[in-house]
Order: sequence, then C-alpha cells, then structure tokens
Amino acid sequence: MSLTIPTNLSKPILKPKFGTQITPKSRPMILCSASKNPTPEQPSGTPPLQAFSAALALSSILLSAPLPAVADISGLTPCKESKQFAKREKQQLKKLESSLKLYAPDSAPALAIKATMAKTTRRFDNYGKQGLLCGSDGLPHLIVSGDQRHWGEFITPGILFLYIAGWIGWVGRSYLIAIRDEKKPTEKEIIIDVPLASSLLFRGFIWPVAAYREFVNGELVARDV
Repeated sequence: MSLTIPTNLSKPILKPKFGTQITPKSRPMILCSASKNPTPEQPSGTPPLQAFSAALALSSILLSAPLPAVADISGLTPCKESKQFAKREKQQLKKLESSLKLYAPDSAPALAIKATMAKTTRRFDNYGKQGLLCGSDGLPHLIVSGDQRHWGEFITPGILFLYIAGWIGWVGRSYLIAIRDEKKPTEKEIIIDVPLASSLLFRGFIWPVAAYREFVNGELVARDV
C-alpha cells in the first residue's frame, strides 16, 4: 500500500499577474510504502486432494471417450458394419415380437416385453456407437492387448473396478481398526455402527492417498505380524 503526499500544501496560493508567462514547477513528492520492495501476492497452491480428484476425473473422461472403430484386428470388423451383428439384433427382436402377439396390448406381460425390446435396441445401438469390434459370429469382442484405441473396453473398467474394490476394502479395514479398542468389538462387527461407518465411507474415497501415507509412515502393515 502506497500513499503520496505533496509537500507544498502549506504554501499560499498566489494569483498570477496578467502578461506574465507561467511555467509549471515540479513538485517534490513524498512516497510512503509499507515495505521497501513490495512483492506481488503468490496464489495459494491447489490442495493435494483437489488436484488428485481433478486428475482422476480427467483421466476417466479421456480413457472412456470412444474412438472411431477401425478393423485393425484380423478377423474382426466394426459392429455397426457387421452383417452378422445386425442379423442377431433382428433375430432377437423377432422372437420378442412373436411373444408379444400372445398377450393383450395393455397387459403386464406385453408391457414387459415392449420394455425388453427397447432395451435390446438400445444395447445394440450402444455397441455400435462405442466402436466395438465383432467377429464372424456377430458377437462383440473385447480387445485386451493394451491398444489405446480399445482402452475403454477393458482398461478403464478394470481401473474403476480396482478403485471401487479398494475403496470398499479400505472402509472395512478402517471400521475394524476404529472398533478394536471398544469393550465388545465383536458386537459392532455384527451390529454395524451406522454413524461411524458413514463417516468412514466418505473418507474412503481418497483411499489411494491414505494408503500411500500409511505406507510411508510404516502404519500400513501391523508390526507384530
């Protein structure tokens, strides 16, 4: 913060005479500053938790984005271009239509069959839009070779599965650690303490960070084992 004060405020103001040329005079200024070398404020860093969440969300979006289907695997073609794939869809819909004729239009079985037909059509459309490859049998095949164009078929669901499984396991481990000092810990294993479990459930979302922290501190594995 700076404050500028002119030093000639106490001098009387003189009226200029006519016919004389007035030349402006430089006024000495006094500069007051709180510090000799002011430095701009540095933006606060992003908390590690927010950075980890943002990176996880961005990687999930990038990995799950469908890429154009290309028949780069021998014997496989894009499902949306496969004749056998379209034939399977027609066969399944034809079976459902034949079953639909056996019931009244507004009956419960007829409504259930119509819902199944809509789900079947939606499923085949999604297979074609996701860029899956089909074989000569008309069935989609998952590519697990690590090709980046097919990460959305196996790699991304596999990572999400490991994350969710680790989250469930970490919450259960944290719950057992929290109740082991109780008078009757076995009872709380049978009758779950809902408030305690709920608090641990939300904290379990960052289980990779918590596991790494305990690994560094030597608390991840019991010492007496």
